[in-house]
Amino acid sequence: MTSTSTGTYVALFTGNRESARSQAFFTLPEAERKAREQEGIAAWGAWMQKHQAAIVFAGGPLGKTKLVSPQGISDITNKLGGMVVVRADSHEAAAKLFENHPQFTIFPGEGVEIMPILPIPGA
Repeated sequence: MTSTSTGTYVALFTGNRESARSQAFFTLPEAERKAREQEGIAAWGAWMQKHQAAIVFAGGPLGKTKLVSPQGISDITNKLGGMVVVRADSHEAAAKLFENHPQFTIFPGEGVEIMPILPIPGA
C-alpha cells in the first residue's frame, strides 16, 4: 500500500448495450439467454463467496443515471452497470481479484475498472 492509498478500492463494472457482444447476448433465443443469465448469476455468487474476505461493500447493479451540473439535472447514459468495494494490499492486487470475472466471461460486459479510494485531503 502506498502512503496515499487507503487500501480500499472501488470496482466499477462497465458495459455497453450497443456493443456487438451485448447485441449478440440479448438476441440469443430466450431459453439460451436465460440459461446464460442463470450461469452468470451463479458464477458471480461464487466469485463473491471466494472473495468475501476482501469485500468491504457488496454494492450491486446500478440503475439509470441522473447528472447534476451547473445546467441543472438531466438524464444521461453511461457505461456503468454495477459496483463493489474491496480491500487489497495494492492496486494490482485489487485488480487481480477481477481476472476472469463473470462480468465479461459469461455476461457481455466490457470490463471492470478498479480505482483506489484516496484519503480526503486534510482529514
